[in-house]
Amino acid sequence: MALDARSTIGVVGAGAMGTGIAQVALARGHRVVLADAHPDVALRADGALSAALAREVERRRMEPADADRAYRRLTVVRGTEDLAPFAGCDLVIEAIVEELAVKRALFARLERTVRDDCVLATNTSSLAVAAVAGACARPERVLGVHFFNPAPVMPLVEIVPALGTDPAVAEATRTLVDGWGKITVRAADTPGFIVNRVARPFYGESLRLLDEGVADAPTIDWALREVAGFRMGPFELMDFIGLDVNFAVTRSVWEQTFHDARYRPSLTQQRLVEAGRLGRKTGRGFYEHAEGATQPEPRRDEALADAIVLRVLAMLVNEAADAVHWGLCSAADVELAMTKGVNYPKGLLAWGDEIGPAVLVYELERLRDVYQEDRYRVSPRLRDVARTGGRLAP
Repeated sequence: MALDARSTIGVVGAGAMGTGIAQVALARGHRVVLADAHPDVALRADGALSAALAREVERRRMEPADADRAYRRLTVVRGTEDLAPFAGCDLVIEAIVEELAVKRALFARLERTVRDDCVLATNTSSLAVAAVAGACARPERVLGVHFFNPAPVMPLVEIVPALGTDPAVAEATRTLVDGWGKITVRAADTPGFIVNRVARPFYGESLRLLDEGVADAPTIDWALREVAGFRMGPFELMDFIGLDVNFAVTRSVWEQTFHDARYRPSLTQQRLVEAGRLGRKTGRGFYEHAEGATQPEPRRDEALADAIVLRVLAMLVNEAADAVHWGLCSAADVELAMTKGVNYPKGLLAWGDEIGPAVLVYELERLRDVYQEDRYRVSPRLRDVARTGGRLAP
């Protein structure tokens, strides 16, 4: 499987993610074909890439001649009715709407257009790669290549082989993306892959604390930001991401895991979404974002903060340990994924070792005794490490 610096890269979908992926490939010397079903979106992407390359020159990260050559390697296609411009591509990455039927239709059309040795990749964050690949006569050349937004800045890429993906295709793609200066991790084709699955308790358990009246949103945010060291608290982050987006990911993981109680969505969050309070983009979410709005002060109670942090971290570490236990990823990859994909202050398994696996097991069993919910079941891996006195981290 030949993928190298001479390969031509195709990107279908010229939104923020697709344009970012195209920029990464251009900066690494590739010819790039970028298309979008909406001609106006493709035109905006063309201008955005020209401006991005100019900024690289201004910041002295590229020479003017290199930026000019990079732009001349770009072909922007307005519309996707005719996929012939992708016929010469070695790798095509899809970054369109998160709708399975639409993705499957595109992959079936791409397969009839590209060469037999062209790799087809989906940037999906919530759909099964196997379901996308199922539209193809040759699913062995299909895999997931999940970038994080913004793609030129965020270092992590999840490489997700589907059930029928040829191992050589996965390895060649991972080697190529590594060569783009990215940090790759290998994830099983399971709901949420690594990051979106393991991160669910950061939001979900914080919402439970809010619903129970343990603390309000500003206090929970303060505890997890100032005491635990996360860059943003969960409610700040949900407002930043968009409550609709965050809720959709949680609901998708919950539904795809056959309604596993660990990922049950929050009714509070659903009501905010239904009311159109989506966070920063609508001016109101958990917080007010209108100009001049005053934010409520947290309750700076250290004992309360410690309780909040322990409960949320117990759930996060348990989720990371379970991902390793079930073979969804390696211990090393889950540590990389959470520090490089969502900027956690430290790897969750190493964090669990610092707190003490036995302490975490005790906290989870306490919660399960109180609520009688499978949500708080202890991962076999975490329980075993606590019993033997071993380490969670690699």
